[in-house]
Amino acid sequence: MGPLIPNGVIPYEWNNIIAILIGIFFGFILEASGFSSSRKLAGVFYGYDFAVLKVFFTAALVALIGILYMDYLGYLNMEQLYIHPTYLWGAIIGGVVMGVGFVAAGFCPGTSLCAVAIGKIDAIVYVIGIMAGIFIFSELYTLFEPIYNGYFEGNITLMDSLGVNRYWFAFIFTIIAIVAFAASDMIRKRVKKIFY
Repeated sequence: MGPLIPNGVIPYEWNNIIAILIGIFFGFILEASGFSSSRKLAGVFYGYDFAVLKVFFTAALVALIGILYMDYLGYLNMEQLYIHPTYLWGAIIGGVVMGVGFVAAGFCPGTSLCAVAIGKIDAIVYVIGIMAGIFIFSELYTLFEPIYNGYFEGNITLMDSLGVNRYWFAFIFTIIAIVAFAASDMIRKRVKKIFY
């Protein structure tokens, strides 16, 4: 049955409309959860608030387990799901640049747009920086192209690259999440004692 659009259950013309609706709901949920606050987001790096880690770990786990169950029950064909191609150097360098920006400003691209929507000045400055970076990258694309398209790995998943069975991967990922939740609570309690 699924994915719904590639299998014609939902007409292709609805693709962008559904994406816009999902984006609106995602932004609303981010704002309602307090993720438009740079202090809350930066709390992960300083050890006083791990809500972001817990929420995104939980979201990834729910999505992973849900997709595996839907595939197992025949409601979804995992082989038809789109997997973004992996260009290793571009992913590593882009991850480092985004990580530095995340620590420095307390926003990732999605949460910064959410914060812009409610008028936060620091987020507006951050988004202007993103746009400036995009402009510089596009103007110097020929210079960056060998890195951007370098070390192409194909359309692989983490399960493929590690060579682990998908169900074992879900189990191991769940254990990692539980350990991360426990460790983050211990760190938060220690940091709270030091600073409060």
